Amino acid sequence: MDQRISFLTLAVRDLAASRRFYLDGLGWHASVEVEGDVVMIKAGERLVLSLWDRGHFEAEVGTIATGEGVAPFTIAHNVATRAEVDAVLATARAAGADPVHEAEERAWGGYTGYFGDPDGYRWEVAFNPGPIGQEVLP
Repeated sequence: MDQRISFLTLAVRDLAASRRFYLDGLGWHASVEVEGDVVMIKAGERLVLSLWDRGHFEAEVGTIATGEGVAPFTIAHNVATRAEVDAVLATARAAGADPVHEAEERAWGGYTGYFGDPDGYRWEVAFNPGPIGQEVLP
């Protein structure tokens, strides 16, 4: 098996709200849209972010676990400078992201902040000056 991820799929409660957030708010562009079912966004050279209606997700994949708190993972968007971190967080805030945690210097040498999308999935916006951080930049 190749060492790669091709799709990251998020089960969303309100596909129209998620579409507005990602496309209208963040300014991203859909590659595939099936009304009421899925919006697919090319998020990298070989990576697609798929926003899938929660009901359709459950019908194919299985019952979604529910409970208090946030999902136990983050999605990261790395940028080349600290100023870009702040700019992306401002864009997310203007798009309606809630919550938005302001960026701060991290013990490992980076600068990161977080925002939540309409379903509460947490996005980390990161400046990582180390080699692995530079590898993921376009």
